[in-house]
Amino acid sequence: MEATYIPIPIETVSEAEEQPSLTYRLDLEAGRIVGRVDELEAVNQAIRKAILTPRFKCLIYDNQYGSEVEEAIISKDADPEYIEAVTEGFIKDALRPDTRILSIYDFRFEFREDAAHISFRADTIFGETEIEEVI
Repeated sequence: MEATYIPIPIETVSEAEEQPSLTYRLDLEAGRIVGRVDELEAVNQAIRKAILTPRFKCLIYDNQYGSEVEEAIISKDADPEYIEAVTEGFIKDALRPDTRILSIYDFRFEFREDAAHISFRADTIFGETEIEEVI
């Protein structure tokens, strides 16, 4: 089979552009769409969704999306020291593909009853934010 040559005029090639962050506002507890969010609020929602979505378990996502935080925390042998040791890496890994997030730092953990309360800060292209999640 012979290769086909398709000329592409160089003047039509453009640099990749950051896509707008406008998206649907999700009520993750109720499983409903309840409006729209943009900029920092959209990034906060994306962070929370990426952390709470189990990696490798949702067929609609490729194996790059989601996190392994919940699986690590609910493990029978997971004590607070283990959870603190692995969670930061799992969260950073889950958020790495999002180009709106510039850095993630200042992780704090609090353990109450059967829940891990995790908080951290993130610098984004829209400013700084603090995330708090209970797993």
